[in-house]
Amino acid sequence: MLSKKNREVIRSTVPVLETHGEAITTQFYQKLFASNPQLLNVFNTVNQTQGRQQTALANAVYAAAVHIDNLEEILPAVSKIAHKHRALGVLPEHYPIVGENLLAAMKEVLGDAATDEVLEAWGEAYGVIADAFIGVEHQMYQEASSQSGGWTGFREFVVDQKIVESDVITSFYLKPADNGALADFQPGQYVTVKVSAPGQTNTQLRHYSLSDVPNGSYYRISVKREAGREDQPSGIVSTSLHDHLSVGDTLLLSAPAGDFVFDCETSGPVVFLSGGVGMTPLVSMLKTALEKQPKRDVTYIHAAINGSVHAMKDDFNQLADTHDQLKYYIVYERPSEEDRKRAHFSKEGFIDLSWLKSVADKDSTFYFCGPQPFMKAIYQGLKEWGVSADQIRYEFFGPQGSLE
Repeated sequence: MLSKKNREVIRSTVPVLETHGEAITTQFYQKLFASNPQLLNVFNTVNQTQGRQQTALANAVYAAAVHIDNLEEILPAVSKIAHKHRALGVLPEHYPIVGENLLAAMKEVLGDAATDEVLEAWGEAYGVIADAFIGVEHQMYQEASSQSGGWTGFREFVVDQKIVESDVITSFYLKPADNGALADFQPGQYVTVKVSAPGQTNTQLRHYSLSDVPNGSYYRISVKREAGREDQPSGIVSTSLHDHLSVGDTLLLSAPAGDFVFDCETSGPVVFLSGGVGMTPLVSMLKTALEKQPKRDVTYIHAAINGSVHAMKDDFNQLADTHDQLKYYIVYERPSEEDRKRAHFSKEGFIDLSWLKSVADKDSTFYFCGPQPFMKAIYQGLKEWGVSADQIRYEFFGPQGSLE
């Protein structure tokens, strides 16, 4: 437990962190990688370049300061981050390195405002938070390795099939190279791949949702090729997988992780909303709902630019044609004439609240995933509709962002 004095000091730094949080975390990562370049093999360098990781860490530090009197309030965020840490292979010995560099960054950015008293208080607070992470992650490592077919670290898988799903998305069917048992997973979870990409000095780690139901035979990941833009380079890993990974090749995976999972315990109506490749965790949830809850009302809405980038079209059509409980709608931003003739094409443009009200039940549980602007629009629409927070569930691809 933190001392009363140090809790008061931490609370006093809340306004400073609100103003200078991202400057601190930016400086932190620069220091961390300069003194520990081996950690570049763990962190996503694209998220660093885009500033997403710095923002996520700044928000986490700020939340810790705000809730310093009741750190239990941030436990859900701790669990979400811990899943990713376990999947990446973050270990207890990494935490002192992080703490040392975070305090050094605070001192450098805040200057005279980072008094010995402030640094001492944050040092103690960091120790408490680190212990929470280490404890949660230890349990997760044990669960991942002790289950049937489980493992620790990274395990070698063979590409059994490589299926082009659309102009931008390709699915990889992966089987254990050792022919051993395959660990189960919860619909919505992801695996982490470790790739030595051409032209890259450091190992690259990326999370990819498992896009099929647990089956004991294979894992499937469906990967979007991330094309470069002026403000963003081409996806290092996605490009490598699309261009260089073939049937018979091997890929290193950590055991399934993630807390964005389908709840089979509830029985009310459920609505899935996906934008682009955001369908990947939701298709696993959808198939599970149809298989395990055949009387449950299910609505699936998919949004894409047009049919050329819409993956798994035939699979979804088949599910809709063979399950009376499923209502399936397609929304294309810029549909072609051929797209307009597709079965289940329902709307041109975007998913807006008035249309959503016409096809979905407000009392549903809503699961959604996709690009952040898509998720923000869905989230704000649901809040405007008056959907309660416990009915709204979503997943970010990458560091946690804000939908407010």
